[in-house]
Amino acid sequence: MEANKENQYAYNTHLQPYASSLRKQMTKAEACLWKYVLKARKLRGYQFRRQRPVLRYIADFMCMELMLIIEVDGITHDWEETHKRDRKREQELEAAGFSILRFSDEEVLKDIDAVLAYLENWVDRQSLK
Repeated sequence: MEANKENQYAYNTHLQPYASSLRKQMTKAEACLWKYVLKARKLRGYQFRRQRPVLRYIADFMCMELMLIIEVDGITHDWEETHKRDRKREQELEAAGFSILRFSDEEVLKDIDAVLAYLENWVDRQSLK
């Protein structure tokens, strides 16, 4: 399925209650990225939604206009299995037309300015296409 305006960018209404609870329980890194970088069109004027149900997943942050999903990855004990699931998820989201950018909790919490600079550069490169 290709995500587009007509299908509300692959919005999944069945996941909405779960997404709503996740918005109330954001990790510290997610909350910082939201508050200091993405909320209120702070990133180059683009609107982001947090904990957005899309396809079979809930994206940490999504910008419909940019077709961009941003994921913040925490520490996991079973790295190999998590990586395999994340890769499958990315393939499905990319097939729907999204670009996916990933940052670790540590990157967001220890150097949010570098994360912001990376995102600004990514957005600027998209406007040149």
